[in-house]
Amino acid sequence: MAVECVAGSHVAPEERFDYFWRQQGEWVEEPNRRRGGESGVQRVISASGRLLYCKRQTGHIYRSWLHPFGRPTVLRERDALNGLRLLDVRVPEMVFCEARRDTDHQWKALLVTASLDGFDEIEKWYAAGGREQYGEQVHERLLKEVATTLARMHKGRWQHGCLYIKHIFARVTGEGDSANVEVALLDFEKCRQRLTAYRAASHDMLQLRRHSSWSSADWEKLSYFYETAFGSAIKGLTR
Repeated sequence: MAVECVAGSHVAPEERFDYFWRQQGEWVEEPNRRRGGESGVQRVISASGRLLYCKRQTGHIYRSWLHPFGRPTVLRERDALNGLRLLDVRVPEMVFCEARRDTDHQWKALLVTASLDGFDEIEKWYAAGGREQYGEQVHERLLKEVATTLARMHKGRWQHGCLYIKHIFARVTGEGDSANVEVALLDFEKCRQRLTAYRAASHDMLQLRRHSSWSSADWEKLSYFYETAFGSAIKGLTR
């Protein structure tokens, strides 16, 4: 059920689930028991030497009016990754995704994504002195890129659902004011489309405001850039 394979593989299509399930590596997110099952993420190296992240789940489902009997959360994440790429929102490249039931009729599911090479959590970029290194002009461009990226997601009615600053990654390359600024988002396990863009935007942006370390001045700039790109004001967004 629901198979995706974006990158090529030396493994036959019908064997890819078992192949990835057998892969072992360092736990990035130790298996947590929730949603009636377990879910965890490992860092693994592909046969070609590529760094991958393998989310493996057993009985880890969500329920909705479309799926009242439950559906693996990686399939919701897969849908979000596909939808956001169409909106030109940078997200991890999906290598493989499949969910199947075992002999006990319990869901087993996998989502394998490629590493965001060169990107860092934006807070780590700050901690490493990125703002001081590149200066305020480049930092302002970074805030604008964050804002416009989020606005594209929300204008497509996609709600991240758990938008903390740790889910925003940055890559700044080059030198001086001409540095190239890129932003990526990740962790879409709770992502879904809302009926309106405003609902998606309001939920995520107010959540980000509560769970970010930006100063009041930085948040004012980000909010201005965001509302300009989104096309309307979000009630309560300004601190």
